[in-house]
Order: sequence, then structure tokens, then C-alpha cells
Amino acid sequence: MTDSPEYAHGQFCWHEVATKDVGAAKSFYEKLVGWSTQDNPMPGGMEGTYTMARVGDGDVVGMYQMDGEHFEGVPAHWASHVWVDDVAGTVAKAKELGGTVMVDTMEIPEVGTMAVLQDPTGAVINVFKGSGHRGAAQVGMAEGAVGWNELATPDGEAAKAFYSGLFGWEANTGPVPGAGDMEYTTFKLGEHQVAGMMEMKGEGWEGVPPNWMPYLTVEDCEGCVSKAESLGGTVRVPAQTVPGVGTFSVLQDPTGATFSIMKWDMPAEA
Repeated sequence: MTDSPEYAHGQFCWHEVATKDVGAAKSFYEKLVGWSTQDNPMPGGMEGTYTMARVGDGDVVGMYQMDGEHFEGVPAHWASHVWVDDVAGTVAKAKELGGTVMVDTMEIPEVGTMAVLQDPTGAVINVFKGSGHRGAAQVGMAEGAVGWNELATPDGEAAKAFYSGLFGWEANTGPVPGAGDMEYTTFKLGEHQVAGMMEMKGEGWEGVPPNWMPYLTVEDCEGCVSKAESLGGTVRVPAQTVPGVGTFSVLQDPTGATFSIMKWDMPAEA
């Protein structure tokens, strides 16, 4: 990395693509959003390769191959990481708040400490405190960087209580402009927006598990959708415009990992 970003407790700081075919995933994202990638040995003498995806001179996303019995039945996916001041303490707090510990506090040599949690509504979130690696380069709203994080959940009130208690987020819920009676929740940390949340109500959610969704910033949403299809991706939600916010689409890469893209009509805080 070329910078040393500083993250506060409760800020999203890193994202990963976990896949059974890193080569196919690298090719897809490089051509779709202009990432450059670099393969590195796993830290601390661990087996395997960890791929850094870069926007400009900054690391923004990691990628790794899901090999081994412990990945049997696990689909390709994006994973989102939130910076915390104390991983073990955050894990203990998550248990108190009704969360489930999927991977307990673990040290990653030369990188930091992390754990994998599941909130009471079923969505998975990683918590991380870096040492050798401080998280994603803060490149703003550059194309290919994660510009927003959004929770889809069947129980908004339970999610608000969990994340407010765990990270100190303040939840604000209000109507979505031009979307009828649909409501949207924005989470703030101090004066900064850190994430959004929508409840999984109505049609279109059948078979979709609760999840945290990263949004990659793009310069042309419709053009990016067409390009994704030409590269072997799948369109899960066609391009749609949210008045005053931007145009987004939900895509699936050729290896099966689902993510969103957004052409912003307003600044977003990553």
C-alpha cells in the first residue's frame, strides 16, 4: 500500500472476494472496473496466494481461493470488514447482543486480528484490527472502489439494535424519494454516514439470504451492466435510478459472487 489509512471503531475498512476461481474473478473485475491486481504469498508462511486489487496506487480489495474441506458448500461471495479497537472485546459484545461467532478471534501474521460474526438476523460481517495492514486505501469515489455498504435484512429493528450496540452507529430511517412507501435506514458514526439498510419486504427477495452488499463506484452504470454480461457476469437487478442518489445494478461475477455497482448523482461516504 502507498498510504497508511486511519480508521475509527465502526468504519468499514476492507473487502474481500472469496471464490473457487481467482483467475476468472481477476479477469472479470480488471476488465469491468479497471482494477490492477498483484498476487502475493499468504502471510506468515500460510499456504496459498492472496491477491491485492488496486485502484490507482492503493489497495482496495483482497481476493483469495476457497480451497479445502472447510470451504465445501460455501458459495463465492464478497466479505465486508469493519475496523474495531478490540477484536476479542467486540466478539464478546456481539455474543451479548445476540450475534453468533462463526470464526473466533484469530491472528493473521503480519496483517492483524479478525473474527467473523453473524448478526441476529442472519447477515455475516467481519471485524478487523490491522497491524501490518491498515485497511483499504482511502481513494474516495474513484471508479472500482467500494463507495457504499448496505445491509439487507428481514428484521430492521433487530439489526439496528445489534449494530448500534456493537459499533456505536446511529440509525436514521426515512422514506426513499420516488419509491412510494419504501423506507431506508442510514447508519452514522459521529457525523459520517457509514452504511445503509433496507428491509427484505415484498416481492423479489425469495431465496436471498440476509447479507451485506458492497457497492463499487462506476462512471456509467448501464454501460457497466452491458459490459458485465459480455464478460460472463449475470444481472440480478437491472439498472435502476434512485432520484437524487444515483443509478445502481446488482450483478454476479462469473464465479458466483454478488455485488452492486453505483453511478452516483451525489457524494457517498465510503
